[in-house]
Amino acid sequence: MDKNKKAQLSRRKFMGTGLLGAAGVSVLPSLSYAADSSVSPPLETLRLGFIGLGRQNNGLMNSFITLPGVEIVAGCDVYGVKRERFKNKALDHYAKEGKKVKVDVYENYHDLLARNDIDAVVIASPDHWHALMAIDSCRANKDIYLEKPLTFTIKEGQELIRAVRENNIVLATGSMQRSYANFQHAVKMVQKGRIGKVSKVYACVGGPPKPFDLPKEEIPSDLNWDLWLGPLNADIPFNHELNPPISLDPPENEKMWGAWRWYKETGGGLTTDWGAHMFDIAQWAIGMDRNGPVEIIPAGYQDTEYLTFKYANGVTVTEQPYDENESRGCKFFGTDGWIEVSRGSYNASDPSLYPVLEDEKNLAGGGGRAHHVDFIESVQRRKDPIAPVEIGHSTCVTCTLGNIAYELGRPLKWDPSKENFVNDKGAEKHLHRPYRAGYRL
Repeated sequence: MDKNKKAQLSRRKFMGTGLLGAAGVSVLPSLSYAADSSVSPPLETLRLGFIGLGRQNNGLMNSFITLPGVEIVAGCDVYGVKRERFKNKALDHYAKEGKKVKVDVYENYHDLLARNDIDAVVIASPDHWHALMAIDSCRANKDIYLEKPLTFTIKEGQELIRAVRENNIVLATGSMQRSYANFQHAVKMVQKGRIGKVSKVYACVGGPPKPFDLPKEEIPSDLNWDLWLGPLNADIPFNHELNPPISLDPPENEKMWGAWRWYKETGGGLTTDWGAHMFDIAQWAIGMDRNGPVEIIPAGYQDTEYLTFKYANGVTVTEQPYDENESRGCKFFGTDGWIEVSRGSYNASDPSLYPVLEDEKNLAGGGGRAHHVDFIESVQRRKDPIAPVEIGHSTCVTCTLGNIAYELGRPLKWDPSKENFVNDKGAEKHLHRPYRAGYRL
């Protein structure tokens, strides 16, 4: 690489995971021992249990199992074939490493939490189980890596924060974009005022959930469907799209994401699925972490074309595309320039807004692995991770508010400090969803 290219990136697009060493990006977690397997972790080995062993777990497991100082010793899922896949995968990995690690699997997560030898859990279950599993983990004295969106309802998030802090738990939200160097650099440029005063942000995430419409199918013999439903207070029949099938012989993983994401009875649609990423970056950059919008206007209301969030600092965030490809990402508009950022790109109005690279080696790293390292080091050092529970909650609240506005078809006024609606008893009913008999928050 010639000196000019070393000194500064051109305006071409680059992968976000390739900017770990971007100069000035100081909030990336330390990768001291993750980058070099010969370097010992700062404290003793951490033993992990995984709850929810579907498609998302596969990626998480691939990362965590390779981190020095980490052992995966247990997994839990309501689907037998996924438990078997998990156990086989873990044992195969440790056999190749020449390690003897006992790996157990469970159908009910309470059995996993009852083990005193498990230090922390990674929860990648469907959203409607997040809060109960995480709160029970707090009470079992397990630190937690919890997938986004943090909870299914706003009330659940409030209770989870209380459980985390009362039990002195380290909880990391799986908002991994906070550990991508290109997102970090974009946030830094915005917060330093390098594009001037920001008045608006486009955050392209997609639309709200739709009513459930999948037909009933026969439940697989090794799937505990009643336990999968858990607290859901809705008549949801089994359909393979909700819990995608896999095969062990021949090996075949899920061909789709669990479709529970796309239905209002079981998920939050793209508003929460991608909003938990992109609204998160938008709020971080404009200084609204642990805060939130004061007004939410749904798309289709009068002349409002896009879901709109208005903040007390004067910034407006809209869920709308910023390029012809409708890339999932953010575009920040300031008085002196603009910045676009997504998982696959970084663009800006001026070359001075691009990261400066220290050396060519630093083009590797960052992303999800860095996020997982941050969690492990936070647990070992008893500190808050880059995306602690309060930030995961405030982002989740914003996403959920968007869906409530969609559902009611009208604007909402919100008090982010009190976390309640302003003079709106009709909207207050949507702060939580009733659980079915036998479950309670």
